[in-house]
Amino acid sequence: MQNQTAETKTAQQRWTVAEIENLLKLPFADLMYRAQQVHREHFNPNAIQLSTLLSIKTGGCSEDCGYCTQSSFHAGVENKKMLDVDEVVKAAKAAKEAGAGRFCMGAAWREPSAEDMTAVLEMVKEVRALGMETCATLGMLNDEQTEQLKDAGLDYYNHNLDTSPEFYGNIISTRDYQDRLDTLERVRKAGMNICSGGIIGMGENLTQRAGLIAQLANMNPYPESVPINNLVKVEGTPLADTEDLDPLDFVRTIAAARITMPTAFVRLSAGRGEMSDAVQALCFLGGANSIFYGDQLLTTGNPDVDRDRALMDKLGMYPLVDSCC
Repeated sequence: MQNQTAETKTAQQRWTVAEIENLLKLPFADLMYRAQQVHREHFNPNAIQLSTLLSIKTGGCSEDCGYCTQSSFHAGVENKKMLDVDEVVKAAKAAKEAGAGRFCMGAAWREPSAEDMTAVLEMVKEVRALGMETCATLGMLNDEQTEQLKDAGLDYYNHNLDTSPEFYGNIISTRDYQDRLDTLERVRKAGMNICSGGIIGMGENLTQRAGLIAQLANMNPYPESVPINNLVKVEGTPLADTEDLDPLDFVRTIAAARITMPTAFVRLSAGRGEMSDAVQALCFLGGANSIFYGDQLLTTGNPDVDRDRALMDKLGMYPLVDSCC
C-alpha cells in the first residue's frame, strides 16, 4: 500500500481502515510529501477558502454529544431563540466584506420543525443573493426538507460523522451512526454538495481515527468539503478532561484526509485558536485549504481576522475567490 500513490485509486476502489492507518504511520516527511503531491495536482497550494460560521440558533439541543456545550444534557450555553433573518443577512454582509466566500449557518437542534424551516429557507435565499456560497447545519433532515433547501439555493449541507462507527457510542447515545449516514444520503439525492468531517482528539485510538477517514473517503462520491476539528475541551462537557492530542497527530490526520479525498476542500476547523502558527502552517502543508474565518464559531472562540490575515501574509497565502452565484 505504501508504494501505491493516491492517484491510482479510483472512485470505485475503497480505502481500507488498515491502508489509512498505514498512511498515518508513515514517516512524517514522507506523509507530508505525498499529501503535497496530491494537493498540488488538484489545487493552488497558496490559495485558501475562507468560510464564516454563524450560530443562528444557540443552545437547548436535545442531543447528548459529549463535546458540545449546546447540549441540554450538559451545563452549557443558554438556550436562545433563533436569529431573525435580518440579523443573519447583516452578519453575512460583514463576513463578505471581511473576505469570506462561504457563509455557514448552524442551528442547535436535533432536526428542524416546519416553522424552523420557513425561516432558514429565507436566510438561505437572502445570503445567496449576496453572491456567497451557502452552507447550513441543521441536524437530521427528511426528504422534503432536503428538497426545500435545494430549491432555496443551498450549496452545501454540513452533517459531520464526528468519529468512526466503532467509537461513536462513546460520544453520543441519542442518535446512531446510521441516522447521520441517512441524512447525508438524502442531501446527496437532492443534489446538494456535502460537507462532512469529524473531531479528532476525543480519546479515539489510531485505528478509530483511520476509521473516520475511511468512512468519509469511501462515500461515493466523497464529500466536497471535509472539516477536520481538533477537540475544544470546554468545562462542563463530558470530554473536558480528555488527554491532549499531539499536534503532529492532528497534522497527520489532515494529510490523510487530503490523500484519500484529493479534490475535497479539507477545512482546518475548530481548535485553531489553541494552535500555534507553526502547527497551522504544517496543516496547510499537509493539504488543508479551507478555514473558518472570524473570531467566533458556534459557541467557541476562533483566531481573529487580523491574526489570520497576518498568518496568511507570512505564508504567502491568499483567499480563494469563489464564484458560485
